[in-house]
Amino acid sequence: MTLILNDIAWHRAVGQMIEALDRPNFWTQLVRLLNQYVTFDSWVVLLFSNGQHPEVFAECPGEDGGPDPLFQDYLRGLYLLDPFYIASREQQRTGLYRLTEVAPEHFELTEYYQRYFRLNVVADEIQFNCQLDGDRTLCLSLGSTTPFSGEQIALLSLIQPWVLALLRQRLPHEAQETVTPPATAGQGDWRTQLEASVQQLKGAQLTARELDVGRLMLSGCSSKEIARKLEISIETVKVHKKHMYSKLGIKSQSELFSIFLQAQKA
Repeated sequence: MTLILNDIAWHRAVGQMIEALDRPNFWTQLVRLLNQYVTFDSWVVLLFSNGQHPEVFAECPGEDGGPDPLFQDYLRGLYLLDPFYIASREQQRTGLYRLTEVAPEHFELTEYYQRYFRLNVVADEIQFNCQLDGDRTLCLSLGSTTPFSGEQIALLSLIQPWVLALLRQRLPHEAQETVTPPATAGQGDWRTQLEASVQQLKGAQLTARELDVGRLMLSGCSSKEIARKLEISIETVKVHKKHMYSKLGIKSQSELFSIFLQAQKA
């Protein structure tokens, strides 16, 4: 279906969404409306904040109607490797973003991609980001089993102002409608939590910089990208990687990912 600026049906639908802002089925109505114009296979509404696990406002139902085990792994800690989460923390901006814009150079080679993303999202993802006060970002993510086309992206860009305005106006009504309450990451930041878990699992004491390098490696960043993000040399990145592998007694990123996953479940 093609959308043009004077599409009467679209404007009528937006009016209906405004009327539904305080209703429990708001998110379902919104994704059904978007699905009339752009085809996608999964969706989720999240609130990203520093120092907390993502807060789930709404999500598409699983095949059996129950919670998705893979998504539960995401909420426990895999979100730290999510390109969209990382991008929202590094550059807190409002707008429409697609996977190719935020994914690091080696994303498709990561264990995160192989063991989570391609199984849960499959092929492509786009995300409406609405930056709120402080460090919070309200996100509507749409996943697809096939890559989104240029025409679909252009259409979503066209309706982006309406969608973002609806997200912002919906937020005050979320207090009593949240699917899962926000889970704090415990005392300190994610480094403190992960370091404690790694020490418990492996008896290893990793430095904050080694933890940074490890997480960026697992998210798909090349040594060059890690060096740029951390403002250190590529040689220093390699030294941190060597020390980290030695302390953990491992030889591959696959082993590092397994430790990371165990740490989130510990």
